Amino acid sequence: MNIARRIAWDDTILPFQLDRADVRGRVVRLDSVLERILGQHDYPAPVAGLVAEAALLTALIGQAIKLRWKLSLQIRGQGPIRLIATDYFGPTVDGGAAEMRAYADFDADALTQGEGLGLIGEGIFAILIDQGPGTVPYQGLTPLSGTSLADCAATYFAQSEQLPTRFALAMGEAAAPADAARWRGGAIMLQHLPGSSHEAVQEASGQAGLLAPEDMLNDAAEEKWTRAVTLMNTVEETELIGPQVGADDLLLRLFHEETPRVFEAQPVRFGCTCSPEKVTDSLAHCSVEEIAAMVTPGGKVTADCQFCGAHYAFDPAALGEGAERSGD
Repeated sequence: MNIARRIAWDDTILPFQLDRADVRGRVVRLDSVLERILGQHDYPAPVAGLVAEAALLTALIGQAIKLRWKLSLQIRGQGPIRLIATDYFGPTVDGGAAEMRAYADFDADALTQGEGLGLIGEGIFAILIDQGPGTVPYQGLTPLSGTSLADCAATYFAQSEQLPTRFALAMGEAAAPADAARWRGGAIMLQHLPGSSHEAVQEASGQAGLLAPEDMLNDAAEEKWTRAVTLMNTVEETELIGPQVGADDLLLRLFHEETPRVFEAQPVRFGCTCSPEKVTDSLAHCSVEEIAAMVTPGGKVTADCQFCGAHYAFDPAALGEGAERSGD
């Protein structure tokens, strides 16, 4: 695989469809996006792994939103990892790049109390879609379920959207010859086409009485769906992460008997919407006393973006209600 082809598949989302199976899907590869998200925070390994998984899921799910929309994934729990938050910003123009960001809030001293999804504990898996000014954001919530965030996402689509959905994910730090190790991740999402061979749910077979992906399918549809999922599950971690295997080659290797159709790839990059104006706006209604309590020993009010690490420092007199009165 030459370098040009390797770079062509980095930080992209490739939609596809398996017509014989009534299945659509996406393949995502995150390289510099994942490295930027994780490299700037120095998260402990268990936290970094879950943030990487959440970022891959967000890219897979977010690719379906329209231009200028925003999709957010939030995982909230009562364990050592209290929050994982990701944002996917749809392109502003046709053919443009989508943007992503992510961060985690956690208790570092308690990370030895569990592993994987157990570090989040009981909680919720939430997807929020913001369609822009003048609209009410959509919000869907399901309990955390299964042994991974991918399991939680599959349960979300079964429970909230009645769409059978499965995922395969891999991520980790990898190094090319003579290069430093850096984060890479890859994933596949399979989803049964809406309204295709669905039946009314007879009984929920998932954990804690929740719907499982196969609960909505009749026998004929379930046979084709099971075959597609079985083929997806033959994927190897090195194939998912790449870069030796292109996304189109991977689809052909896995699903050649299902005659996959691929669509235009979506580029994605790291992006953050923080700004000095947004910080000052958020403090606009704080009283003089509240602003005074935020002043550092250096005489400034400071703020740090949890997503990108940007640091802002302000003159207290220019903030809050005091700034409004001084401008009268």
